[in-house]
Parts: sequence; structure tokens; C-alpha cells
Amino acid sequence: MIQTKNLHKYYDQLHVLKGVDLHIQKGEIVSIVGASGAGKTTLLQILGTLDKPTAESGIELRINNEDILTMNDKTLSKFRNLNLGFIFQFHQLLPEFTALENVCIPAFIANKPKNETEIEAKKLLEYLGLSHRINHKPNELSGGEQQRVAVARALINKPAIIFADEPSGNLDTASAENLHQLFFKLRDELGQTFVIVTHNEDLANMADRKLIMVDGQISN
Repeated sequence: MIQTKNLHKYYDQLHVLKGVDLHIQKGEIVSIVGASGAGKTTLLQILGTLDKPTAESGIELRINNEDILTMNDKTLSKFRNLNLGFIFQFHQLLPEFTALENVCIPAFIANKPKNETEIEAKKLLEYLGLSHRINHKPNELSGGEQQRVAVARALINKPAIIFADEPSGNLDTASAENLHQLFFKLRDELGQTFVIVTHNEDLANMADRKLIMVDGQISN
């Protein structure tokens, strides 16, 4: 599902990623842990095509058998919207829109029909226990509810991979536990692959595989 070879990333003279080789299988839940500054979020952003690696000989980044490094910006944006979903520590919902409208946005960007999209969004919100909140705006929802709306938004285009960056970092203990269980339920029922950067040891240890980053590399 995801394969990388020799991924490097420099920011000016700062060498953040130092030759990361990685292979993640379809349907796998992988956690990435490590100290602040180890390169976890940089790696996640590159895997999620939100940032580009620094050109090096022998570099490779393939997602779902597609060569990401040969895509132009327009092709890459379309690929990202249709194949990848994102969940962040802060839900990043648009405050002026309802829960339903927020969930629909990625599908509308993909030019999917409004009626079909709204039906699918309602199904997702119902699946996540939010059918009674579809017309509420983010400031009318609890932190856990906001994050579940963000999960529904990440799922609306039925992406193959979900990338999550500290997804429970802004939640109370009960909401965090519910979110963690939800990831495994989604994987089991919908077959998604999850790549999760987290400082939460409980979540990290629940994953099928835990990768530890040390100084820009994955430690064996």
C-alpha cells in the first residue's frame, strides 16, 4: 500500500529525514512514535503528499502502486483527495458550516453529485453516532464530536489510507479511547489502512506495528 526508499528531507541545512525505508501493507494500522523533533510529522506529511521529499538518488515513494514522485501538482491533488484521508489533532472544521456540510467538502471538491454526497455523509455521521448533530456547527459540538465529524470528513471519499497526526491529543481520556477504538472498527469493517503519529502510548501499542523514529530514521 505504501512503499518508500531513501526518503530524505532538508529544510535549508537542517536534515530532518535521513533515508527512510518503509513498507506498509493494505489494512494495516501502523503507529509512529518518537521524541519531538525526530521527524514523525515530516514523514507523515510526505507520505500524505502534503510535502515533498528532497531529491536524492534511489528515492522512491509509491502509494497504492502509484508513483507519487512523477505526478504534477494537479494530478497529485486529485490523487490525494480521492485516495487519502487526514485527521489532525485540531479538527480543522470550518466554523461557518454545519457538521453535514463539513463532511461533504472533500466530495464536492471531487465534483461528486450533491445528493449522493449528502446521503453518504449522513450515513457516515450516523455510523459515528452523530445523526442527531448533523445540522450543528462546530462550536455547538463537544471536542469528541468535532473529532468524529473530522473522521467522517476524512472517510467521505472512501480513501484507501487514513493519515492521523496526534488525533487524540486534544481530547479527554474517554473521548480519546472512543476514537482509538473507532480506528480499529473502521479498519475491520471498511478495510482502511491507518498511519498514526502519536505520543499516546496506549494508541501506539494497540497498532499492528509500532515504528520508533530516532533522529530522522526508523529505529530497528
